[in-house]
Amino acid sequence: MAALVDLRSDTVTRPSPAMRKAMAEAEVGDDVYGEDPTVKQLQERVAEIVGTEAALFVPSGTMANQIALRAHTRHGDEVIIGRGAHCWRHESGALAALAGAQTSMVGTDGRFTAAEVRLAFKAVDPYQAATRVVAVENTHNMAGGICWDRTQLAEVIAATHELGMLAHLDGARIWNAAVATGATEKQLAAGFDSISVCLSKGLGAPVGSLVAGSRALVKACHRFRKMYGGGMRQAGILAAAGLYALEHNRSRLGEDHANARAMAEVLANVKGLKVDLGSVQTNIVMIDLERGTPDAIVTPAKAKGVFLGTAGAMRIRAVTHLDVDRAGAMRAAHVIAELAATL
Repeated sequence: MAALVDLRSDTVTRPSPAMRKAMAEAEVGDDVYGEDPTVKQLQERVAEIVGTEAALFVPSGTMANQIALRAHTRHGDEVIIGRGAHCWRHESGALAALAGAQTSMVGTDGRFTAAEVRLAFKAVDPYQAATRVVAVENTHNMAGGICWDRTQLAEVIAATHELGMLAHLDGARIWNAAVATGATEKQLAAGFDSISVCLSKGLGAPVGSLVAGSRALVKACHRFRKMYGGGMRQAGILAAAGLYALEHNRSRLGEDHANARAMAEVLANVKGLKVDLGSVQTNIVMIDLERGTPDAIVTPAKAKGVFLGTAGAMRIRAVTHLDVDRAGAMRAAHVIAELAATL
């Protein structure tokens, strides 16, 4: 039987033997007491990469986003977000439930303009929520892993600060954005008041994210990490995987992008499917069906050893990663094409 091709997400990767070795040999301490040297090393390294004073290791990307937004807001405040933002769609309503904040959604494809920020902004007023934060997602997951234009991004950040608000970057896949645009992570994070980054997506670590920013911001996030139950003890075992991923798996992300592109080019020519090649900029391929339902392809594809995700009533989502090579991506494309012909 052919090897399994799991394209549900880039979170399904397995640690390599070398990563497992790094984890097994990690020097550890009690991180709740601030005594884990490997966690400290990871935090310092991430802060260096994104250009901030400090960073804080947390269990998940959801926690990284939520504690940053909690630190920036008070109950009843508003956060401007792009359409389909992860912090709104995939974080279990935490922004409302935990931070007590509401959202104002702008833009059409996950990205938006400075003019849209100015239009959505609400000043302090007894009769409305005050807009405190603008949250940007780069790359944008539900828009197919697209990257922000740096000029447009700079304009949004400038407008945010001119209006007295703070800017948060959901940079879960900032590593992919850096490879795709040729910019450094520091350049992509410049101007943001908080940045979240994920180690367990394209980089292939088994768990973990970080929130980065000023020392004052990280101190506030540290308290919320504890409040939300994110304090970990000998977390250096996990941090070691993150350090390994940063130093060994960032440079190969272009392979994932190329595999996603190759898959997309095949599927764009399949009758009954629609793939916007312009939005296939990184490692995510969104496949729209002209008829039928995603389950009509996802279920039989699974029986053939190809695992796929869904992203809407008529949309299939495929995500390439370090455990899927070009042959696997092509096999998945051909399985999807064959099944589409039966709809």
